[in-house]
Amino acid sequence: MTSVRPDTAAALFAEVAAAQGETKVPSLAAGVVRDGSLVWTGTRGRFATADGALPGTDVQYRIGSITKTLTAILVLQCRDEGLLSLNDAVGKHLPGIAFGDRTIRQLLAHSGGMNAEPDGPWWERNPGVSFDELTAAMSDAHAVGPADRRHHYSNLGYGLLGEIVARLRGQSWSDLVQSRILDPLQMTRTTYFPSAPAAEGFSVHPFSGQLEPEPSYDSRAMAPAGQLWSTIEDLARYAAFWIDPVHEVLSRESVEEMATPVASDPREGLNASYGLGLRLIADDPHLLVGHTGSMPGFLAGLFVDRVRRVGAVTLGNGTYGRVSSLAPELVRVLMKHEPPVTQEWVPEPPLSQGAELLGHWYWGNTPLTITATAGILQLTGGLTTRLTPLAPDLYQGRDGYLAGEKLHVVRQGTTITHLNVATFVLTRTPYGR
Repeated sequence: MTSVRPDTAAALFAEVAAAQGETKVPSLAAGVVRDGSLVWTGTRGRFATADGALPGTDVQYRIGSITKTLTAILVLQCRDEGLLSLNDAVGKHLPGIAFGDRTIRQLLAHSGGMNAEPDGPWWERNPGVSFDELTAAMSDAHAVGPADRRHHYSNLGYGLLGEIVARLRGQSWSDLVQSRILDPLQMTRTTYFPSAPAAEGFSVHPFSGQLEPEPSYDSRAMAPAGQLWSTIEDLARYAAFWIDPVHEVLSRESVEEMATPVASDPREGLNASYGLGLRLIADDPHLLVGHTGSMPGFLAGLFVDRVRRVGAVTLGNGTYGRVSSLAPELVRVLMKHEPPVTQEWVPEPPLSQGAELLGHWYWGNTPLTITATAGILQLTGGLTTRLTPLAPDLYQGRDGYLAGEKLHVVRQGTTITHLNVATFVLTRTPYGR
C-alpha cells in the first residue's frame, strides 16, 4: 500500500478519533483512496465485538444503503444491454403492482413520490418477508406526493428494483450482485451474510453508556436496499471503481450518468441531491459522489471525488455516530494536506480532424476560442464545450450547454465562412464583418 505523508496521516487519524470518541462509536474503521489505491487506513475503538475485539481493515461491517449502489449498477447493466429502459413504468416489469406507473428512473433517484418504508413492522428490525408479502401490503394510497416533485428517499423502491433485475435475468438479486459486480471487482469480503471476522452491531445506551446488542436479520425482499456486509479493503476497491470504472461491470459513460443530479430536496439543492443510485454532495467547487449506509447497529460511508481521483470509506458498529459523514470529511482533510499536483504539460498530439478550426471566433461580438487539449477540440468563452468529430465538418458537443448539439462547419468552396452550432453562428470576426 502506498501511503500519505506523516502529517496527513496524523490529521486523518485525528478525525477518526474525534468521530469515535465524541459520538461514542464502539469501533470505527476508515480508509482513504487515491488514484485507485488504498493509501491510508485507521481504526479506533476496542469493541468491534462485545468481548473487546479490535476493528481492522478486513473486519466486516454491515454497509446498509451502500447496497443500493450495487442494485443501481445491476439496473444500469440491464439498460445498457437493452433489457429495459429507465423510462419504463415499473408495472411493465412487475404487472399489477402498486406504484406501477412510476418509472425505473424515478425509483433509482427516489423521485417517484413513494413512501419511504414498506407497510408493517419496521423492516430493518424484523425478519424479512417474501416479495409477494412485501407487495401485498403496498398501496398507491401510501404515496407521499406526485412523481418528479422532489427527492423523497424510498427504501421500498429499491426492493422493487432488485426484483425487476432478478426477473429479467432469471437469477436471484444476490447471485447477480456476486457474479456481475463483486467477482469482477475482486471484492471477496463482501457478502450477503456476515463472514468472520465480523463486527457485532450495537447501540449505546444514552445514560449508562453500556452496549446494547442490535438485531440482524435477513432482509429478503428488501435486501437490495440494505443487506450487504463488507470491509474497508473491499469498499476501497469499490470506491476505486467509481473513479476508474471497470467496463466489465459498467461503462464510464453509464457511471457518469449515475453521478449526474436527477432529484433533490428543494431546500438543499445540490448540497444534498441524488443521481441514479448515488448521493451527491456539492463541496464547492467540487462534487462528491457515493452513498451513506445505516442498519441497526451499523453505519457506513463511501464518497469519491471523481475529478481529483480521491475517496474515503468508513465503517462503524453503532446505531448513532459520526461515521457516514466522516467519509466526505476525510476527503477534505486529504485534499487540504496533499492537494493534487498539476499534471506535467506535454506537447499536444496532431489532431486527426479540426486543426483549421483552432483560434479565435466570435458569437456576435462575444469572443470565443477553439483550442486543442489532450487531443480534443475545446470551445471556450460565452459558449463552452468539448467537441467530438462525427464526420468531415461535423462535430458534437460533449458537455455544457451545447452537450449533444451538432456543430456544422459551413464552407464556400474550400473556405470556412462560419460555424453553426444550435443556431449560434460563429465567425472569425465580430458579426462576421
